[in-house]
Order: sequence, then C-alpha cells, then structure tokens
Amino acid sequence: MGKIKGFMEFERMNETVVKPKDRIKNYNEFTVSPKTDKLRDQGARCMDCGVPFCHSGCPLGNLIPDFNDAVYQNDWKSALSILHSTNNFPEFTGRLCPAPCEEACVLGIVNPPVSIELIEKYIVERGFSEGWIKPQPPESRTGKTIAVIGSGPAGLAAAQQLNRAGHTVTVFERDNKIGGLLRYGIPDFKMEKNIIDRRLKVMQAEGINFKINIEVGKTISAEDIENEYDAIVICTGASIKRELPIPGSELKGVEQAMDFLPHNNKAVDGQHERNTRFLAKNKNVIVIGGGDTGSDCIGTSNRQGAKTVTNFEIMPKPSDERTEENPWPYWPFKLKTSSSHEEGSHREWSILTKEFVGDENGNLKGLKTVEVEWEKIPGERPKLKELIGSEKEWPCELALLALGFTGPEKSLPEQFGLIFDSRGNVKGEKLYQTNKPNIFAAGDARRGQSLIVWAISEGREAAHQVDTYLMGSSKLPQKNKTGDLIAT
Repeated sequence: MGKIKGFMEFERMNETVVKPKDRIKNYNEFTVSPKTDKLRDQGARCMDCGVPFCHSGCPLGNLIPDFNDAVYQNDWKSALSILHSTNNFPEFTGRLCPAPCEEACVLGIVNPPVSIELIEKYIVERGFSEGWIKPQPPESRTGKTIAVIGSGPAGLAAAQQLNRAGHTVTVFERDNKIGGLLRYGIPDFKMEKNIIDRRLKVMQAEGINFKINIEVGKTISAEDIENEYDAIVICTGASIKRELPIPGSELKGVEQAMDFLPHNNKAVDGQHERNTRFLAKNKNVIVIGGGDTGSDCIGTSNRQGAKTVTNFEIMPKPSDERTEENPWPYWPFKLKTSSSHEEGSHREWSILTKEFVGDENGNLKGLKTVEVEWEKIPGERPKLKELIGSEKEWPCELALLALGFTGPEKSLPEQFGLIFDSRGNVKGEKLYQTNKPNIFAAGDARRGQSLIVWAISEGREAAHQVDTYLMGSSKLPQKNKTGDLIAT
C-alpha cells in the first residue's frame, strides 16, 4: 500500500493536457508530465484494502499496490521492475488502456479511484529517461526456432517472452513497419510512434529478428514456414472490418475507419501525401460508431480541418454513473467522453443510418437516419425498434465506418489447416494450442476484437504454453496454472 490514510489526504489527479484549440494544430501527444512529488502523492492514495480487486480488474494481473507503494517510497527502479514483471509494454498500456483496473479499485467504491494508469505511464517513462530499460538477451539459446506472425501487441509480447526463454524468434509483419494497429491504427496524438521504435530497439538488441513486407501465405508459403520453424504463433489480429450494407454504401465518401486512420498515420510519418479520398478538410464528417476507433476518427478529422464532425451511436446514451446492471468491480458501461470528443464533435445516440445519399457523380452528399429505441424483454436480447416519424437527412461528404471487426482473416489459418471457433476466430483452447500441436494462436486472432491489455496478456500466456510444448516445462510466468483468463 502507499501512505496510511493517504487516500484521505490527497485528491485524485488526472493528467494535465494541452487545450483543445492548441493541440488540434498538430498530431503530437498533448499530455503534460506531472511533477515527481505529485506522482508520489498519487501512489500514496493506494489504500490498505485487504483484497486488491485491481489485480483481477487488470487482464495482465499487474501488481498494482506494489508499484504504487514503490512510487510513494520514491523507489522508482523497483516500481519499474514490479511493473515489467507482468507487463512487457507499460508505455503502450499507460497511454492506450481504458484502465479496467481503476474501475475495480476498492477506493473507487466511495471516492475517485487511484490514478493507476497515470502512475504506470510515468514509471516506464522514468525508466527510459534514466536508462534503466536495457536489453535482456538470454544467457543461452535452446536451439529451438519460433515464427511469430503479426507484430501487434500480442505478437510482440509473445516474441519477447519466448526470446527470454532462449528460443530464436522471428517476427513476420506484412506491413512496411513493425507495430500492427499500434502503429497504423492508433493516431499519433494518442501515441507517437517513437514510443514503439525505442522499444523495438531494445527487442532487436535482445536478439529478436524482425522481417517486414512479408505476408505469410503470399510472400512465403505457410508450408515453408511450418517446415522451417519448430513452433508458430498466429497473432494476426481481427482485421475483417464490419460493413454497413445499406443503400448507397458504394458511394465515394463512405470509408472504413481502418482505411482512413492508417492512411493518415502514414501521411503523418511522411510516407505519402494525403489522398483527398481520406481528407476531412472542409467536409461534414459523420463517424458511425461510438467506440475508441470512432473517437480516433473524430480527433483525426478535427486535425484535418473538418467543417463539422458528428458521431452516431446506435445504442442509448449511457448513464454518467454505474447502474445496477454494472455493479462494482465489473467494467461499467457508463458515458465516456474522450479527449477527441472534447476537441469538437456533436454526438447522437439511439440513431440508425438507413441510407447514404449521393449526387449525380456518385459522391456522398448526405445520410438518412431514423431514431431507435431498445425494447427489453426478460430472458431475451433487447430488440431494436425504429421510431415512426423520426426520419432525418444529414449533410455529409465523408462517412467513416467505425463499426469494429468481425474476426481474423481466414486465408492464412486455412493454409495452415487450422479450424475456427463458433465466432470465426482461430480455435485455440485454454493452452492457446490450435488443432495442430506446433501452431498456437493469441490476441485478437484467438479471442476476437479486444483491448491492448488483453493482447499483451494473450501473448505472454501463449509464450508460456509454446515454451512448455517445446521444452516439456516452462519458467516463463503465467497468471494461473490452468491458463484460464480472468474475465473483466
């Protein structure tokens, strides 16, 4: 724990940010680093709660009270060691995780919870600035070779863990840079890409091999990979975009969010000029989908100079606080206002897009919508009901579909002869092992679209199972002996 009665002395501190009117002028991160003594005060708020529910709230099982106490004691190096013992990349989660640990914080029952994510972020930033984060190559090699396909957070976590076990690991990435959605799906204003690059330098120095512009199944055959490596870990993510099959969906101006965002990220990186197809400047932009990806589209559109930005969500507006349906310590489905929303957007709830309207040249010029309500029937799933007389047409020249993903692409798993579960994900049971003993699956490819913190957890857990498969046993850490995941 931190300081006795510290939670009574200090109020929760949220990270200071640059004002919206200033930060939308560029794509830089806009948070302001707090002073060390203020962070120590936040660590002091961690109370002697007896049972730290934050552990189960965190998919990684981070030892949160331990690193909070170390920060309070001003022992930042120990805090970093504690944090790294369960999380390979706290610089990613400290920026991008929705912090389910904070929603499970015992202090949060009656007061604002401990600023866990803030503390986590600045522990690892202190580690990099002090030079404490150094390569940890294995003392010896096992002679076993492993191919990790996909370089998102699950693939990177699996690769680092397996490399530390002494195996020779090669990561294959079909794009031109390592990082997966971390690099091309997350805007720079949420995480600048030098944050990825500095970690990759450490991993390369540890002996991990990275191969870019290689798509397994096309550039190199699945058969050749299977013949060359002792084990394979599929970490290709869930990249099949959910469509909106309504009239006019073929119009120019109707775009997938995960085409729009990568294009912009590559432009920010100087890889190409922006195509007007993906440019929001002077356009009425409507983002369909109220999740994190939709929020990223809002922030990006504002930075591109959109005329207006409107966000559609088919679900009702959530409550500001927990409801009886979301009791503590479970994740609460309450209203979330992101930094991008604060930068300028209009939000519409309980609204369904019925048709995209185009001009004579096939360009999008508007949307037709209807208001909806959800009818709750005991024992059944809620039913969507359109409200008669609520039809409306909206001006729109760019519609961004932020509707999530339906699962992993099927081609590569099929080439390996893998089978899928009922949801269309690669079937990897509790031991992350597929129907072929030498092939494992982790991350979104195995569990479906999820959080970055789950992806890292999956990569770590899969690494333990791969190591056990190759060597008979493993000293790599895991959350529990059965491999069962702790639900949040």
